[in-house]
Amino acid sequence: MDEITSARLARHGSEWAATVRAVLRTAWPWAPAHMCLSADDCQTVPEVLHPAFHASLDWHSAAHMQWSAMLLLESSEDITAAPHSDLVEELDTRLTAQNIAVEAAYLAERRSYERPYGWGWAALLSATAARLAQGSDPLANHAETWAEALSPLSDVIADHLVAWLPNLAAPVRHGVHSNTAFALGLARDAYETLGRPEVVTAIDQAAMGWFASDMDYPSAWEPSGSDFLSPALTEADLMRRVLSAEEFGPWLRTFLPVLGEPGDPLLALPEVLDPTDGHAVHLYGLGLSRSAMLRRIAPWLEDPARARVLQSSAEQFAWASQPISEGDFMSTHWLVSFALL
Repeated sequence: MDEITSARLARHGSEWAATVRAVLRTAWPWAPAHMCLSADDCQTVPEVLHPAFHASLDWHSAAHMQWSAMLLLESSEDITAAPHSDLVEELDTRLTAQNIAVEAAYLAERRSYERPYGWGWAALLSATAARLAQGSDPLANHAETWAEALSPLSDVIADHLVAWLPNLAAPVRHGVHSNTAFALGLARDAYETLGRPEVVTAIDQAAMGWFASDMDYPSAWEPSGSDFLSPALTEADLMRRVLSAEEFGPWLRTFLPVLGEPGDPLLALPEVLDPTDGHAVHLYGLGLSRSAMLRRIAPWLEDPARARVLQSSAEQFAWASQPISEGDFMSTHWLVSFALL
């Protein structure tokens, strides 16, 4: 953990933990996106349909806010004190073998549900639990149970990914949930941790086929009005993982030759005109995800471009910080996760 991340967690950790606790206990509104397969398959009571991933508005937000809970617990000095103790209780209640069996069966039956965004977050949740379980602190005891419970779900997602990627003729490049590069970046990190090289290889092969020859990306076209991801930066952040350190720098200069130059639109602050509109507030998430990805790729740039990129990263994080915990529920139900990226 670097100094910037440590400082932000020291300042906001308890506040963000309280936000995660609150939204995971906010049952309504809820958007299950449930496809009924028959007249007998129209049950949408949250805890029944998704016993692990209900509340927090939707399935994927419930998954990545639980991932947020794990990271906040990892950084906490005392997981027995509120609000962190409440997060342990919440995860203990949700991440049981019985609950995850329901979730795994649901995904196994519906091959496109939450593809690919929810898949990436759920896989990362499983991998984070597995990583935390390797420790020797009190958190590891809980994490071991969570990791064991989550394993069947990450196995279903792994199977889905390996089957789906060879049949995806082209990536989805826009800046919302179906963006291919962002989800594959999360999944790649997860399956590296989980020791599933066949999934990592499938992701790498797909990424190379789609993105290796890209050049002169038109960053002036970003952002769209409801983006929470930058198509340019998600692609670059995925290729940072896939290519070697020596290969990535030349690829990045070819793909984004004006990154960090004066007037680069990827460095400009987004604008939210209605902070209660669920699509408009996506742009707060754009500021946070840009901030994270700009920090990750900055080491491959030369000054002054690198300095501009790092300055923009800090500015975009600061701009989006207030709605993380103090905004409308359309912001608070998910932005902690993007702050923790």
